[in-house]
Amino acid sequence: MWGNDADRKHRLEEILQREDNDDQDDNDSTQDTAEDLAKADSAQMDEDLAAAQATAEGFCVECKDQESFYSCEQCAEEFCEVCYAMLHRTGNRVRHIKKEIFKPDNKSTPVPSVNGMSTSTSKGSSLSEETLAELPESKVIVSSGSSTFGDWVIDRSKYIPMRLDLTERKLLRLLEAALNVSEYTDKVDILSYTSKSKRIVHQIKDLCAIISGLVVANDYRRGQELFADKSFEDNEEFFQVIFEIGRRHKIMNPEKMRSAYGKLMYMLMDSNMEEIESTLGFNCVIPIKTVYSYLQERDGLDVLKNDLVADATKEIISDGKTRQQIHLEIKKKERAIEVLSRKYATGNLTPDEIKVCLYSIGDNHSFLRTNRDPCDKMIKYLTTYFKPTSIEEGFSLAIRSGQQGARLTHGHETQYWYINQTLNLWREIAHEMFYLWTLSDEDMLDNDYRLRDTGQGLQRLQYCPNVSKAMHTILHKAQQKAGVWVGSSVIHLGDSNVPNAFMFIDKYNQVARILNPIISTLEKIDNIAQDEGIHAYIRDTFGGVNNLRKTIVCDFFRMAFDGSGADNFFSAGSCIDGRLTSAWNWCSQIEKKAFFPIFLLTGFTGFDGETWS
Repeated sequence: MWGNDADRKHRLEEILQREDNDDQDDNDSTQDTAEDLAKADSAQMDEDLAAAQATAEGFCVECKDQESFYSCEQCAEEFCEVCYAMLHRTGNRVRHIKKEIFKPDNKSTPVPSVNGMSTSTSKGSSLSEETLAELPESKVIVSSGSSTFGDWVIDRSKYIPMRLDLTERKLLRLLEAALNVSEYTDKVDILSYTSKSKRIVHQIKDLCAIISGLVVANDYRRGQELFADKSFEDNEEFFQVIFEIGRRHKIMNPEKMRSAYGKLMYMLMDSNMEEIESTLGFNCVIPIKTVYSYLQERDGLDVLKNDLVADATKEIISDGKTRQQIHLEIKKKERAIEVLSRKYATGNLTPDEIKVCLYSIGDNHSFLRTNRDPCDKMIKYLTTYFKPTSIEEGFSLAIRSGQQGARLTHGHETQYWYINQTLNLWREIAHEMFYLWTLSDEDMLDNDYRLRDTGQGLQRLQYCPNVSKAMHTILHKAQQKAGVWVGSSVIHLGDSNVPNAFMFIDKYNQVARILNPIISTLEKIDNIAQDEGIHAYIRDTFGGVNNLRKTIVCDFFRMAFDGSGADNFFSAGSCIDGRLTSAWNWCSQIEKKAFFPIFLLTGFTGFDGETWS
């Protein structure tokens, strides 16, 4: 067996070194191509890097917005904990000598967290990591040194959007209808000799005019109040609200507004430019309404400090429970909601408004179950059917570059940990998705962009400082947990692979669309096997139900994590985003698999998300 963490780390290092030596000659030409592409992209980003502000004294030289934590003697520079670990992970830099920077006012050892704040290791905290880990269906989104359960919930609520009410849903339908007929990106994101500013202003006013017409058609009296003898500037607040509703709805429902959301964000991105805003005469952007901001405006944050919030927002899952147990959990949840809504109701905050806030937090738990839990289930399949130190005949995870489309060479043991680390990283990203989406919204609306042909048409290349910082923090935590990281640590953001924060968010929202259909098929195999004919087919073709499951997961774990999906290591391979590219490549080849009929028998219709039931 593996023994302790040090033994596992030493063993993995030996395996990685041996496989790197064996495969070095095969990959020289491909790596040269990847390096050329990397250099080209690096050169094109020089303009953005040159515009960056100089590092303030006492701050990290790499990210420039975190206080320095280590000083490197060889580099003669100061870094925060995350950046030091990222830059000194491999090569000769791993031997560099670091010194912790002493700050007299430090009362505790800072630990990096996803929101860039430091947690404290002081003894005053009443909410330990063990306590957080035991909370059912309520796991931390942001760790910011919270000392009580209430503080933890308040931190979490800063990134949970408010559920839409009936009036907002009506406005949402009008917005979607207007965006569906708008040709904003077709008219703006093109190479043309005409003034881009004029095209942007014209298209934004055109969209606002469509929305105005739909409002009048839907409610004539309301339309008269808003638009009779008034300009767009006079209705600035109305347009800000309706655009915010669209952004908020998309965060809570990633599968909705698949094409309309891109138009909306690109339009808001343009409208936030100084030149465009001054020409329009009004601003289209306001902050997203979250549970925290909603309660703060009404002096109602105390409701989140009550321990009953855990019961009031808990998602009721029927798996393995009797009808009586489910009924008791529902009653307990309803009772907690009623108690909280009555106890904390004030003149500024009604019981119904408190309930909406609690339901919104519950919606977040539902999101996590749909998007994060599939990663947990796939990790369970991996650890149940495979062991890193032993190989069952016919079910080896080993892959070799050039065979069956693979572009990586991993032994069974290395591939096992590569899959395990990737799934755990995806899980952490899904767990932090609302926070990452908030940062994505900020990056898109606060930074300039340039059009570039990335090979998939003209795309908006944009610097993503907030998302990049958060992703490197998540990756750093995953690497610390893994001990030894298999594969590249490169995160593509603001380049030809992931042009902007919108593309990043859309990319990682695909994880659940990939894993959920596979998990659904695996869980339904027992049901379809009750038919004698299907059972005979499974027995004769795959050797039984258990062997069928192993065959499916083994093929997925081998071919969906093999570095395929592109013709160079810069776009695919073992980098952080390339792992997801390989998984999508496997999905595109599902029809060629021997077990594809089993997928169809269990109701599979595709990996798209909208058609899956």
